[in-house]
Amino acid sequence: MAAPLFELQDIGKSFTGVRALDRVSFDLRPGEVHALLGENGAGKSTLVKIISGVYQPDHGTIRLDGEAITIADPTRALALGIVPVHQELHLEPYLTVAENIFLGRQPIGRFGLIDQRRMDAEAKTLLEGLGVALDPEALVGSLSVAQRQIIAIARAAASAAARIVIFDEPTSSLTERETGLLFDLIRRLRSQGLGIIYISHRMEEIFSLCDRVTVLRDGRYVATTPVADTDLRQLIGMMVGRELGDLARRPGSGTSKVVLEVRDLQKPGLLRDISFSVHRGEIVGVAGLVGAGRTELARAIFGDLAVASGEICVEGRSMPARHSPRQAILAGIGLVPEDRKEQGLVTGLPVRENISMAWLKGLSRAGVIGRRRERSLAEDYVRTLAIKTPTIDQKATYLSGGNQQRVVIAKWLATRPKLLIVDEPTRGVDVGAKAEIHALLRSLAADGMAIMMISSDLPEVLAVSDRILVMHKGRIAADIPGDTATQELIMHYATGQERMSA
Repeated sequence: MAAPLFELQDIGKSFTGVRALDRVSFDLRPGEVHALLGENGAGKSTLVKIISGVYQPDHGTIRLDGEAITIADPTRALALGIVPVHQELHLEPYLTVAENIFLGRQPIGRFGLIDQRRMDAEAKTLLEGLGVALDPEALVGSLSVAQRQIIAIARAAASAAARIVIFDEPTSSLTERETGLLFDLIRRLRSQGLGIIYISHRMEEIFSLCDRVTVLRDGRYVATTPVADTDLRQLIGMMVGRELGDLARRPGSGTSKVVLEVRDLQKPGLLRDISFSVHRGEIVGVAGLVGAGRTELARAIFGDLAVASGEICVEGRSMPARHSPRQAILAGIGLVPEDRKEQGLVTGLPVRENISMAWLKGLSRAGVIGRRRERSLAEDYVRTLAIKTPTIDQKATYLSGGNQQRVVIAKWLATRPKLLIVDEPTRGVDVGAKAEIHALLRSLAADGMAIMMISSDLPEVLAVSDRILVMHKGRIAADIPGDTATQELIMHYATGQERMSA
């Protein structure tokens, strides 16, 4: 067994009396991908910021190659070869790949001018060393998210001999193909003897990529184990400290009553020949690759995207093809959008106002909002959905991702919808919150609500859906019963393959 490359021993950190880390230990070996798991608020981000030099620990020891070190700031971390690749990539879209890699340290040639040819050549060599073929002269704004992540790695590697690379939720915005490319790069880095710290809420990634896993809970160390010696249920139990329900159980198949019927929906360049229905008590999953038209379909049904033609009926009542979100809400449609922070919440407002804002009409008399009714509504949904907040007057920005998502769902449940559309309902939430959101959707369906669930997470689609619509290039390529669906079958249609014979 190789000696540790990097070690943390008994690390503690508090903020204004709140203990974020309590005697946490962690070690990383050369040539290892080591997963760091825990629910939101478990202490992962604080630990990574200590490793990256953003925070200083209150106590504990950090060792590199067996020697005690101090990581005074992010510059010192880079000098030691510690390279964080953040979820938010700070790249300049109007500069080239080479210019981004060497930003602030461009090679200088004659007359004090930037040596563009040398910079491009060095960038090409660096990228080839990472096993990727990117044009150093390409504008970063024209590249995919995965390619930009590679540039972020190359930029950090150009400033220091990278020894430890930290990936924080690297696949949250990637397609399946881009994820594969990123995984290939991580495996190449591992084969070169680097130590990789990998953080993700997507459990299937941990089992396919990582060698060991360390679990944190409530700022404390729980366990470290080889990935090969554990399974999904054991990891979830360590993370949440409680048993969760059956993660693969599907709800019932709905009733014969049609809640939503869509006929021949058309939007040139985005949607074509869209026809389907959703029944009372049914969860219909919508799957497909990025750009297939899934979110555009949700927006069209909700009235946020004007279509050219088609018909949308809710419980047999037809709405104009070009209806407004207000008309959709009055007809009984709610939409939990893909980006909860930008589209679903006003993060600077309290939980109370976020929950009530879609149904002010029902809380008002003569144009005046009934504050007592508003508070009662918010308290009911905080209790019913188990939203963890110290008070309904807490600003939404201070809640965890899973609790923010529950607030958005509560906002639309307050309108008493007949159809609830949820777009990427568990993106960026931890595994415990994900299981609870799945259970909530099943419960709503069991109570008779019709649900459309759009998700890029195929295991999620398979676990929750009664029926799955697969989209490809703006059309529905297949309608698959949930009990016969597989990831392979979904991808077959999502990539534009011909319909399989019976």
